[in-house]
Amino acid sequence: MTEPRQIEFIGTENNRLVADFRDGRGHPVLFFHGGGQTRRAWDMTARRVAAEGMRAITVDLRGHGESEWVTSGNYTFLHFAEDVAAIIRQTAEMFHAAPSAVGASLGGLSALGAETRFGPLLESLVLVDITPRMDPNGVARITGFMSERMEDGFATLEEAADAIASYLPNRPRPRSLEGLRKNLRLGNDGRYRWHWDPAFMRGERSVGTGGREFAEELTARVPELHLPVLLVRGMNSELVHEDFAREFVDLAPNASYVDVGGAGHMVAGDKNDLFCAAVLEFLTDRAAA
Repeated sequence: MTEPRQIEFIGTENNRLVADFRDGRGHPVLFFHGGGQTRRAWDMTARRVAAEGMRAITVDLRGHGESEWVTSGNYTFLHFAEDVAAIIRQTAEMFHAAPSAVGASLGGLSALGAETRFGPLLESLVLVDITPRMDPNGVARITGFMSERMEDGFATLEEAADAIASYLPNRPRPRSLEGLRKNLRLGNDGRYRWHWDPAFMRGERSVGTGGREFAEELTARVPELHLPVLLVRGMNSELVHEDFAREFVDLAPNASYVDVGGAGHMVAGDKNDLFCAAVLEFLTDRAAA
């Protein structure tokens, strides 16, 4: 498989959104990462999807990775959903087909919001350990980790790796820190900070602004969601309990879910082989249909 080619999309505030494109020549599949992550979180999965003959497109959401920080400070769930809807439309125009989407956490809620509020847009949707209903304690743990070193950053990559290891003690520590380097930006003061706009977490229109109302709207609209949906839940998820998953599947007319054993909220990173198998089976079944 050839190296990915960088492409760009335009968001709803004329903001530049950077993506990697792996061309398997077939059905287009968009990947949207979780809050605080970058498109690199999908590298292993995207390679597998492209190797199976699909077009894999991994996107940096607004304010994340190499995508632009929006000067408006608009980082609510609705603003992310609007960008995702724009990306889906641009992809459909590019390949003359409605794409599928795979979204983790923030990316999943954004894709779900795009489809329910602005759709129909997608051919199918994979939600990765996210439903409109979330455990508030799990949310607090995740946001606490993201906020803790947001401003001070890290003196070295090793210090950042130590922080991640403390947060995810059950995940094997990588032998190389080069992958971690892609998720950090090096400031003029020589310190490493997460590769996202601080306004995403602490601005006047941060991701938490209006979050409850957005989740309630999604829940109300889920019964109208008639496209095929797969929910992939980490069996040890601190965010999506089993009853939340069952509730979502009961509400959505054409949804199913699978548990990935040994995985927490970061399913794709915790157990990538099992995660890929579930996603590929779902996407392949849809392509065959």
